[in-house]
Amino acid sequence: MFIDMHVHPAFYEPINEENEEGLRKEQLRHEALNIHLNGTAPLAHIFNQMACAGLDYLCLLPQDYQTQYGEPVVSNEEIRQLVDLAPDKFIGFASVDPFAQNAAELLEHAFCELKLKGLKLHPCRQQFYPSDEKAGKLSQIYDLCEKYHKPILFHSGLSWEPNALSKYARPLEFEELAAKRPGLNICLGHFGWPWVQEAAMLMLKYPNVYADTGILYFDNAWEFYRKVFTQDIPVTWIDRSLRHQVMFGSNNPRFEQIRMADAITKLGLRESTLDLVKGENAIAFLGGL
Repeated sequence: MFIDMHVHPAFYEPINEENEEGLRKEQLRHEALNIHLNGTAPLAHIFNQMACAGLDYLCLLPQDYQTQYGEPVVSNEEIRQLVDLAPDKFIGFASVDPFAQNAAELLEHAFCELKLKGLKLHPCRQQFYPSDEKAGKLSQIYDLCEKYHKPILFHSGLSWEPNALSKYARPLEFEELAAKRPGLNICLGHFGWPWVQEAAMLMLKYPNVYADTGILYFDNAWEFYRKVFTQDIPVTWIDRSLRHQVMFGSNNPRFEQIRMADAITKLGLRESTLDLVKGENAIAFLGGL
């Protein structure tokens, strides 16, 4: 089983209609995500890319920045639409803006009616400290995730999106949340880069903290993975101590899945550890497929 836990489907063709409203929304997505050179991708292309990378499932992540844009960049309903088109390939997450007055109601709807599997939050872009439960509706949001046994995938570390301040998502900012809510599975997206040692520290201390490998790189996936996972932290940390808490993520479409999938296999991890990273840890994080 090979699962990509960090995919942004903002430019998938089924949610980008060829009309005036569709073009407006597509332009909004280019600007909001700071991704400009790609077009929309038909599902046949997505499935071909999955096959080339050897992937079985993609976890699709929406973005709700409605207090900034007046609407979600990618909505929970659009994620549900995509999952319904390929339930054997797509896993759908929800997103809410913590500063929206109806954030809790929207999240409960996403879990109960849309049947989405978890929550994606972006502290840098939504500008909140993840352990500050007095920020917006965070306390209610976390309560709902615990009530329905849903994990949270947080953006952590550097963000290339506009108006995104990395100070909000440094891994240390998640410690109080991990300690206060040990039954809540949280994932530090992008392995908290550049603070990968902080991310590793939290994972070592808190078994409910995971990280994905969708790291924002400078040059190419293999060279950057080699730097991060053999020099910044030794690969033995993953192979021995963190093997049950690291999940594969590509951060597609910013980066190509096939390059990230190829790079993860070259680190020298034991085959049993690689199986955990590729999919078994994701299933545990999600509480099942």
